[in-house]
Amino acid sequence: MSSETEHDIDDVTGIDTTGHAWDGIKELNNPLPRWWLYCLYLTIIWGIGYSIAYPAWPMISGATAGLLGYSTRGEVAQDIARFENANADISAQLAAADLNTLVANEDLNRYAISAGGAVFRNNCSQCHGSGAAGAEGYPNLLDDDWLWGGDFDNIAYTVRHGIRNEEDWDARWSEMTAFDEIFSKDEVEAVVQHVLAISGQPHDAALAGTGSVLFLDNCAACHGDTGTGNRDLGAPNLTDAIWLYGGDAAAIEETVRYARFGVMPPWGERLSEAEIKAVTAYVHQLGGGE
Repeated sequence: MSSETEHDIDDVTGIDTTGHAWDGIKELNNPLPRWWLYCLYLTIIWGIGYSIAYPAWPMISGATAGLLGYSTRGEVAQDIARFENANADISAQLAAADLNTLVANEDLNRYAISAGGAVFRNNCSQCHGSGAAGAEGYPNLLDDDWLWGGDFDNIAYTVRHGIRNEEDWDARWSEMTAFDEIFSKDEVEAVVQHVLAISGQPHDAALAGTGSVLFLDNCAACHGDTGTGNRDLGAPNLTDAIWLYGGDAAAIEETVRYARFGVMPPWGERLSEAEIKAVTAYVHQLGGGE
């Protein structure tokens, strides 16, 4: 056996082949173009240099920092700090302002709404939607149907302390009773028909009559005798066409049986006073503010 590698030379071109062949077609072992090789070497050199100069290689709890100490997070933080410094004076004015008279100061009001829109998109749109129209279980902030009140003071309080959370002792709190083990199946159906009746929907009149008595005995303490709700308790108005979890018979039955318990986090520790007032002003002017 020869110690030298045997070469397969292509008869037509006279070029060495790789030894690969497909359907009788042999692959020529042409050398790579020099320009391509030079580009490859340059990218390797550039990659090594980049890895040394900039953050690059992931580690257990971070990444290599790089000799230049550059950070995209740091760059963003610098931009944020720059704009905060530029707006420091007007932000201080907003933090000290009375929201109820804010509209009288045109420049400050314009700034509050603009800044509040940014705060809303950053922190609130994930639940209430980018346009604040809400979704099932998340209130629509464009209408005038407020569980806890829609004036400046109430909106600011809700933003600051949240609803039914365990982080803030001043959070708004209400809890509906689940009637699944209190009412019989027929009683649940009767109450559902009564709620359909007072909200102006097609219903069984006989069952609704029975349900009205059950409603007065068990539900009126929060929702009122006529079902118009109570904002002090966060009890919704059941007589209109606005429903947080759906207003058809199936959705109302689920609510009666198992209750609802939506939670909103408090923002008092996460947002500055100026940001809280800004997002309050923004939400108030969307169309549903009182």
